[in-house]
Amino acid sequence: MDSGGGGPKQVINYQSMNYRAVCFALLILISLAPFQTQDQVLTFRVMSYNIHHGEGNDGKIDVGRIAQLIKAQKADLVGLQEVDKGVARTGGRDIPGELAQLTGMTAFFVNNFHFQGGEYGNAVLSRFPFESRTNTHYRMLRKGEQRGLLQTVVTVGGRKLVFMTTHLDFRPADDERMMNVDEIFRTAETYKGVPVVVCGDFNDFPESRVYARMKERFQDAWESAGKGPGWTFSSNEPRRRIDYVWFSKGSNLEALSAWVVSSPASDHMPLVVEFKMR
Repeated sequence: MDSGGGGPKQVINYQSMNYRAVCFALLILISLAPFQTQDQVLTFRVMSYNIHHGEGNDGKIDVGRIAQLIKAQKADLVGLQEVDKGVARTGGRDIPGELAQLTGMTAFFVNNFHFQGGEYGNAVLSRFPFESRTNTHYRMLRKGEQRGLLQTVVTVGGRKLVFMTTHLDFRPADDERMMNVDEIFRTAETYKGVPVVVCGDFNDFPESRVYARMKERFQDAWESAGKGPGWTFSSNEPRRRIDYVWFSKGSNLEALSAWVVSSPASDHMPLVVEFKMR
């Protein structure tokens, strides 16, 4: 052991230097942490998917392959249409519950139409916490399947986002679909100041009156960020674009990319959009 006069002073200097180095490193980590978190949570993926009650174009009901597809696309919010719960044709299974369990997401299902002893409607799967959840049944002009607009408010990186999913009437006359679009507008207006994403099967084409009406208030994510025709139906022979992801015009949302996933898991193919909150 060095007992010279300079020994203790050298030890104190080293301790002081180490302390200052640790403090400096901590300050750098603290200053960087918010930016890292912001980058992670403000980019998210939305999927719109008409799952045809889990039945693929091969005639097989396979909820597992739908769940695998959702996981493979790393979707954060999924709007599902044609969802069975307790319906005879799917063995009375709770399909939204199964999908939630298989994907690790939270499900919110709403019944629009009682069918074969069970419930049939739309659902949302979310990796983000729900702040509110509700459903509005559309007005109908003629007898048929009751349809609805499922609405959720989620928190993305500390910011609110309205996420809706829907499935509009399929019959040739578009008067009911046009009326339902106006109902979507009125509903969106109740969430003033909050960006809105509306996805689903609109049963109409980009050349239609329904599409033109939606474009008055919303931006088509495929038009913003997709490439090619964007056909989602049918999965056997894709030739129609009837599934859409729309987002508020003039909001802090930006569609970065959009793609359709080729899959036989349903008669529709899922549409995925990656968004950024500016």
